[in-house]
Amino acid sequence: MKRRKFIKLTSTASAIGLLPIQLKASLNFLNNFSNCNFLGRKIVLIELKGGNDGLNTIIPINVYDEYMDLRPTTHIPISSLNFLNSIDPSILGTNQDIAFHPALSGMFNLFSEGQLRIIQSVGYPNSNKSHFASIDIYNTGNDGNNWNNGQSSGWIGRFLENHYQNLLPNNYPMGIQIGSTNTSLGFHGEKEHGLAVNLSGQDSENFYSILSGLAGEYPNNFPSSDYGTELQYIVNTDRVSNIYAQAISDSFNAGSNYHGANYPDNDLANQLKTVARLIRGGIQTKVYLVRIGGFDTHNNQVQGIGDIQGKHYNLLDELSTAVEAFSKDLNSDSIGDDVVGITISEFGRKAKENGSLGTDHGEVAPVFVFGKPIMGGISGVNVDLSEATEDNNFQIETVQFDYRQTLATIMQDFLASDNLSIDNTFKDNLNSSSFINAKIQNLLKPSYIVPENCYNVNLENDPKYWEIFPNPFEEFFNVIVLSDNTNENSEYNMVNQNGQIVKKGNLIFNSGAAQVHLPNLKAGLYTLTVKNSTASQSFKLIGGVI
Repeated sequence: MKRRKFIKLTSTASAIGLLPIQLKASLNFLNNFSNCNFLGRKIVLIELKGGNDGLNTIIPINVYDEYMDLRPTTHIPISSLNFLNSIDPSILGTNQDIAFHPALSGMFNLFSEGQLRIIQSVGYPNSNKSHFASIDIYNTGNDGNNWNNGQSSGWIGRFLENHYQNLLPNNYPMGIQIGSTNTSLGFHGEKEHGLAVNLSGQDSENFYSILSGLAGEYPNNFPSSDYGTELQYIVNTDRVSNIYAQAISDSFNAGSNYHGANYPDNDLANQLKTVARLIRGGIQTKVYLVRIGGFDTHNNQVQGIGDIQGKHYNLLDELSTAVEAFSKDLNSDSIGDDVVGITISEFGRKAKENGSLGTDHGEVAPVFVFGKPIMGGISGVNVDLSEATEDNNFQIETVQFDYRQTLATIMQDFLASDNLSIDNTFKDNLNSSSFINAKIQNLLKPSYIVPENCYNVNLENDPKYWEIFPNPFEEFFNVIVLSDNTNENSEYNMVNQNGQIVKKGNLIFNSGAAQVHLPNLKAGLYTLTVKNSTASQSFKLIGGVI
């Protein structure tokens, strides 16, 4: 399949026969709850790169006069707004009285259908207004106070390797990123390499090799240095990417898009269209990241006084139309029950305009969470514009919700994560227990919330008797003893995906470590079983020469 076909997807799904499918899906949905089976659930992160202007995205009507005073040229005229009080008159004149930017008609429709929630004033304690530092803070799960908190790994990677550790490794990627040539730090695990792949600029069958300049030959030895660590990470990531290619290609070719979704012709829509098709094709990837850039609107945010057109309108229109089409696609069958979407942006913008028909870097901004499982509504209240004074450079500084509260709520109530996995995701020294204790209320519809007795069920960790590394491996792997009673008389058996024995034998330990050599092994996914008279443990390994 050529890249142009991969990006410009065709709509081939049909609505014929939906009723029996929906009935079957409903029965499966109930069965999943009774069996605590939530492994099929996924989240989609939409990065609004550049720092979205939240004040012109969701307009606070109860302080509209103050809003106009701070933004005499860039305010959105009241005659153009999509008023929320037309849906819920009870909020009229209150601190939850808001309106959607006129470009957000699709998001407004999702809200009116009860599938979108607005989280007000999202940020983190010690705001950094550098694009690079702030998005790294978001990606690492940091609080902005201490760069030693998770600086070398990302919250997505830590969550995947903790919550789904019994699924690692696998022949499909746990994360998929589309829309950027740079792989997000968020997917970088503390221990696991190759948790995610980046599909930007790639087709469904052939992955560009990061090490193509080395004629496809991977180095065998890595220096004991930061450089060596990074090089080994790149090599392992590239190796597993080639293994993941088949799963991605198979899922893409097996999947389809609902013809009635009516995706617009824009970049974000193409990204989300790909995500929907991969999910419908059966891939079990847990976290997707897509991206739309251009939100650094220092100038020409609007074209002129009273004119709603401009950079920001175009960006919000692309976001809104793409998300509405994506939601229609997912909700055309049962896959919509298993997907939640979240917008993220590195920071908001100042309450006061800057004199160039734009706005400068600020702090807090609203976040959209959407999907069939989401309870429509508003969490929090409108910003207090009296905060924005000359003394604080016209910032809105009050953080009503730490960005990690939304993520922790979804991890537990939607993805069935227990407290320990969330602690390990955000690090104990980031006081992550506070995010569990302060989950966002009413974020999910009650029928979708995971019962407490199902946390980590089907994901329980078996006792650990041995450890295997490296994984992925090329020509050999090591077996390390973790328990005194597994040091002697241990044997191993490795099989391929067809159940055929690749190699078996006895393990000879020296100082608690043994090494198994498999030169010229075909690249693929293998199952290794190690056992002795008192214990047995199985591992999934990715290995072989690419």
